[in-house]
Amino acid sequence: MEKMDHKLFDHTILKADADTASVKKVCEEAKEYGFMSVCVNGYYTKYAAKQLEGTDIKICTVVGFPLGQMAARAKAAEAAIAVEDGAGEIDMVINVAALKDRLYDVVLEDIKEVKKACGSARLKVIIETCLLTDEEKVKACQIAKEAGADFVKTSTGFSKAGAKIEDVKLMRSVVGTTMGVKASGGIRDKETAEAMIKAGASRLGTSATVAICI
Repeated sequence: MEKMDHKLFDHTILKADADTASVKKVCEEAKEYGFMSVCVNGYYTKYAAKQLEGTDIKICTVVGFPLGQMAARAKAAEAAIAVEDGAGEIDMVINVAALKDRLYDVVLEDIKEVKKACGSARLKVIIETCLLTDEEKVKACQIAKEAGADFVKTSTGFSKAGAKIEDVKLMRSVVGTTMGVKASGGIRDKETAEAMIKAGASRLGTSATVAICI
């Protein structure tokens, strides 16, 4: 089995009870293995940025997490604060309810507001595939692309299910080669990680990063 490219990984620590020592450990692991980013809640953005100062490892901060059910201006403010605190990437959750109500303009403006707040930071849009029909997944990807997002992402990892091979394939087929596809949620071993990449994922989010890469 070939060695995994460590730059494919967002090394993730998002649990509500993650303490400072745990975040520091994740940052140290990211430095040791050379992962693309450390993915944290907003509270730890500034701390993680300090820990990773002088490296090329990005801080990836989640916004509107994990439900996405807040005002677009609140998500935009959250993203702006994260960028100010050192985030180079933002992973936002879409308004799933608006998507299901076919309020596509609401979904579009939600993403656009966050994109604007990101400035030069990269934006990944979490569509929470486990809550959507295939038709809704396609529409969510189309809207994210129209809004100027850099990636679409399968899952928060906090809902009913995580990334699935068929969803990654579908998302890649919709966004083409101009956007990234991030698979996250339930990726715990090298075989699953490789399958996601083969299906079209260009980034993987997992807390089991070290176990996958050793």
